Amino acid sequence: MKFTIRLLFFIIGLAIMTFGVCMTIKVADIGVGAWDALNVALTERVGLSVGKWVMIDGAILVLVNALLVKRRPDILSLLTIIVIGLLVDFWLDTVFNLFDVEQLLAKLAMLLVGILIIGFGASIYLQAKFPQSPIDNFMLAIKERFRVNLMLAKTIGEITALIPAFFLNGPISYGTILITFTVGPAIQLFFPSFEKFMQRLQTKYS
Repeated sequence: MKFTIRLLFFIIGLAIMTFGVCMTIKVADIGVGAWDALNVALTERVGLSVGKWVMIDGAILVLVNALLVKRRPDILSLLTIIVIGLLVDFWLDTVFNLFDVEQLLAKLAMLLVGILIIGFGASIYLQAKFPQSPIDNFMLAIKERFRVNLMLAKTIGEITALIPAFFLNGPISYGTILITFTVGPAIQLFFPSFEKFMQRLQTKYS
């Protein structure tokens, strides 16, 4: 039963989180997160879907992370990034392919709501304690390899994606800065409540 609960948290959390990510991608002209900017740029320049680039980036990062920490590749994290990539394509091809957002205020509102939904979904998915995405592991690998704090490691990880996104003319703007500095607090806003909820469920079904 505990595994079933964790699996539900994992799937539902990722579904909600990727919905929020796609909300920000829908208004990409005012800026998206660093890795999303890279994936959108690659889609526009090379082809393939955004979700497929999410998977490709993730596969590359699995190898990079292994090299950084000098351990075997975390193959299970590939499953997480595959689920994320599939969900991103699902939301973009269904819900977010049905309408356009034109007005600046509407775009800003969609971006802010998207950030909150990302935080909401991530705070649920993290309770499952399943393998994290290669992007999250990249931050942890940078921290371990270069002995820096998490904030600096996250910044280095974001810059790693922003540089190629910039040269590919990816959607980098003020929204990118907003996402970079608000997703963390958004996760922290919801995380304690879902942590307590998960503990209650595990106690009830133990």
